Amino acid sequence: MSEVRPAGGGGPDSAGFWLWHATLRWQREITAALAPFDLTHAQFVLLACAWWLNEHGEVPNQQELARQAGTDVKMTSQLVRKLEAKGLLDRETDPEDTRARRLRITPRGAELARSAVVAVERVDAAFFRPAEQAAGLDERTLNSLLRHLAQADGAGSP
Repeated sequence: MSEVRPAGGGGPDSAGFWLWHATLRWQREITAALAPFDLTHAQFVLLACAWWLNEHGEVPNQQELARQAGTDVKMTSQLVRKLEAKGLLDRETDPEDTRARRLRITPRGAELARSAVVAVERVDAAFFRPAEQAAGLDERTLNSLLRHLAQADGAGSP
């Protein structure tokens, strides 16, 4: 008979258990950092991704933004409408496909995105510093490890 384990992947000897708890703490800190900007974490991710794409010469449609952000297309559509209502981005008809909308950050949205990114990066630096120090890693190496976990294809999963 297999052992019953608590939510989050297991007990105190489980990486999943600690990842769950670390994620919860990180989410609380990000939520607090974004509160002064009147942004939820998901709104921030979409705004920051749209801003980054615009800054790099791209004017994405909602599907492209969802792909960049790693979010669900339907949720992206709902949040894009909220960001538009806040005056942070504009949805323009795509001249090549009138059913699609291209997303362009407003000047106010770009200013807010820049400021919110700084706040989130400050939280990230403070949050991940203890792990970097404990493992003797630099930021680049830790980012590479996390990227590897996020992009793993799940091959070999039961």
